[in-house]
Amino acid sequence: MAEKIDKDAVSALRDERLDWRFKAVPASAHGSTVGEFLAARPGLEEFGTPLLTLDAAALDHNIATMAGWAAAAGVHLAPHGKTTMAPALWQRQLDAGAWGITLANLPQLRVGRAFGVSRLMLANALLDPAGLAWVAAELDRDPDFEFTCWVDSVRAVELMDAALRAAGARRPVDVCVELGGPHGRTGARDDREALRIADAVRATPALRLAGVGGYEGALAHDASSAGLGAVQAYLERVAALHERMPYETPDPVVTAGGSAYFDQVVEVLGGLTGRVVLRSGAYVIHDDGFYRAISPFARGAGTPFRPAMHGWARVVSRPEPGLALLDGGKRDFPYDEGLPEPQSIRGKGALDGARIGALNDQHAFLRPADGAVLPDVEVGDVIRLGLSHPCTAFDKWTLIPVVDPAGVVVDLVRTWF
Repeated sequence: MAEKIDKDAVSALRDERLDWRFKAVPASAHGSTVGEFLAARPGLEEFGTPLLTLDAAALDHNIATMAGWAAAAGVHLAPHGKTTMAPALWQRQLDAGAWGITLANLPQLRVGRAFGVSRLMLANALLDPAGLAWVAAELDRDPDFEFTCWVDSVRAVELMDAALRAAGARRPVDVCVELGGPHGRTGARDDREALRIADAVRATPALRLAGVGGYEGALAHDASSAGLGAVQAYLERVAALHERMPYETPDPVVTAGGSAYFDQVVEVLGGLTGRVVLRSGAYVIHDDGFYRAISPFARGAGTPFRPAMHGWARVVSRPEPGLALLDGGKRDFPYDEGLPEPQSIRGKGALDGARIGALNDQHAFLRPADGAVLPDVEVGDVIRLGLSHPCTAFDKWTLIPVVDPAGVVVDLVRTWF
């Protein structure tokens, strides 16, 4: 099989010229290529604020840890690329042994194919006729390209069939029947409906029944006994449905697994026939919030991941004894799964006794955790922030510095959202 990703296309990112499009890149770097800028070994202090950075050592650790765990468990890993939308990071995950890359919508698929990713799973239904025509053309053009998407209704099957026939598709599109759960997200709500969808897929030559898919993270949001029980019950339903499916391929896929309950996915699905595929995505970055608390490895299932992303924001105002305003807000840092966490002051050390109370578009409100006065915070100080939820951090940045333990910027990760 051909390379899993076009490494020349990824390497060519170092030839992109830096300019005003990339926030926080110093003006002194404008006009230089990424490679030329990195050759000078710039320091983190050369970048402006607000800023998002990645920790080089944490990235190495997280990629190796998950790859090793999946291999030992005997399952395949197709990391959800929507977390980072960074082909350079996808390449590192694929080089570490990932089976493919998962994506969530048509624009993301176009990025994947632009960088030659040869095996893509769309964890969603694709019903757009123009998008289906494009996928059909990609499959016809590239015999090494493997593509799988999901369906959760007979109507979806009918729409896909009509669009693919109109496009003159020559290769059938592989589909997984998606099983959902009560009050969850997409997916057929009962086994009878799922089997009816499978029969509809088998009735059209434009599609091929290739697997069962689902997402357990839609049914729980914590590691309580109730949450873990809901995940367990759902995965047992996925396993039972998989064994009943009249597949049209000798190596069917059964796929589940975000970054919160992948240990349970392996426990329940790991012994099934076919190919078990985990789609965990957030692990590569991890965080200082939601995933720090809920990751299976944080709960004792393996070596913990390390938070690989941090925010940096400067104190621009101290209008009251109990308030400091930072120059980073909702346009810069995630806030949907918890507010940023103040950790340290550059050049001064740990920042204790402070919290972020709110974010505006361009400001963060730094307040005392207890009491009325903020300790050791002055106008001009640069605060390092722990962040929660990488999926809503990366979409705010098109170029992200990667920093080594000495504070040298060793890479710039390009994203496409």
